[in-house]
Amino acid sequence: MSSQDEQFQAAAPDPAASSTDDGMTWWYRWLCRIAGVIGGMSCAFAGLWNCVTINPLNIAAGVWMMLNAFVLFLCEAPFCCQFIEFANAVSARADKLRPWQKAAFYCGMAVFPVMLSLTLTTLFGNAIAFATGVLYGLSALGKKGDAISYARIHQQQKQMDEEKLTGALEGQAL
Repeated sequence: MSSQDEQFQAAAPDPAASSTDDGMTWWYRWLCRIAGVIGGMSCAFAGLWNCVTINPLNIAAGVWMMLNAFVLFLCEAPFCCQFIEFANAVSARADKLRPWQKAAFYCGMAVFPVMLSLTLTTLFGNAIAFATGVLYGLSALGKKGDAISYARIHQQQKQMDEEKLTGALEGQAL
């Protein structure tokens, strides 16, 4: 292996390292993926049902919902799209996104058809896709701290406030 190849290998980001530093546990990552697949199925069925009408806005919302389903399947379950050559590449790129970016993308995708045509079909069809975005958004917030660390921080702030107060009172007494 040449020195140029070694430098490229060292500079290239490891995909396994980027997926583990987002702070998500394995079961939460699987929960998000399963919610994405179920959200894709609900978008596909509701989008198809929404297209069986003569209202052009309902048809546009239905087509957008089926596009949402395709994107969810492509990003969350590329094995469902084995007949598409670029499915694994899109999935790998989607895995490199931060959770808040996925949350914004999925929630934005799910809100657009509801804004086009506010019906029960679009609401219920996009609800699980929106919930997938919410799950990714919650993972972007990070882990909840424990009570001991919060109590320690509160105690330190209380001591600092008391020191400031006694310092101010001593300054007035002089």
